[in-house]
Amino acid sequence: MALFIASLNSGSNGNCYYIGSNTEAVLVDVGISCRETEIRMRQLGLSMKTVKAIFVSHEHTDHIKGVSTLANKYKLPIYITGETARGLRLIRQLSIPFTANEPVNIGGLTIVPFTKHHDAADPHSFIISHEGVTVGVFTDIGNACTQVTRYFKQCHAVFLEANYDEELLEKGGYPVYLKNRIRSDEGHLSNKQALQLFNDHRPGFMTHVLLSHLSKDNNDPQLVKELFTAAANGVEIAIASRYEPTPVYMIVLPGEKETAQKLLAKPMQMNMFE
Repeated sequence: MALFIASLNSGSNGNCYYIGSNTEAVLVDVGISCRETEIRMRQLGLSMKTVKAIFVSHEHTDHIKGVSTLANKYKLPIYITGETARGLRLIRQLSIPFTANEPVNIGGLTIVPFTKHHDAADPHSFIISHEGVTVGVFTDIGNACTQVTRYFKQCHAVFLEANYDEELLEKGGYPVYLKNRIRSDEGHLSNKQALQLFNDHRPGFMTHVLLSHLSKDNNDPQLVKELFTAAANGVEIAIASRYEPTPVYMIVLPGEKETAQKLLAKPMQMNMFE
């Protein structure tokens, strides 16, 4: 009927995304501290009681900083590939391997991991589905390969990386090797690349795009939001900040918003909130 989504933080200083129904949820990456995750969940009126698992996309610090502590405190399973887990100080008894393109069921949620291009050991992204509604996390992607476009076409809402503006990166102060890493096929999506993915592959039922993992030095939130808004054609465009959480967005099937709101108005249905 509905999925509720929010970015708790998005950027090179830490990434953490919440996706859930009104009774259960998952976090994709916990790149901020356990304490900060809890604080931001409370700010949004979300309960850690709803979170049933953590899915790890890859081993970079801005995606795993708080994983082990949060998982240990709340006894949450950590879904992670063996290659990604190798060398990380995670709670081994809480780690569960997943395989690309094979669904993982967490209560009523279905999570499908898929491979992507990024300079990590075994990087994956995810789509999360519940009762016909699908949300995708598309960040830390060097290029929009066939796997990325395949799953992008299934989503009603996405966290979509728009990491850098090409001109700002070129004229900025980063060393050449780092510029080349960022814009390589194993790096990050530029604003232009993200917009092309959106224009070429968004389904007609997509309603929300949360622009994510914006560079502090090589991008401008207003610039990229205006770029996407001009092409939005009714899709709501928002920025996932590196400084604060986004609001909680309710994602529903087309034409079912009023029905979902009525069902969720019942007190017994509000388990996701404190």
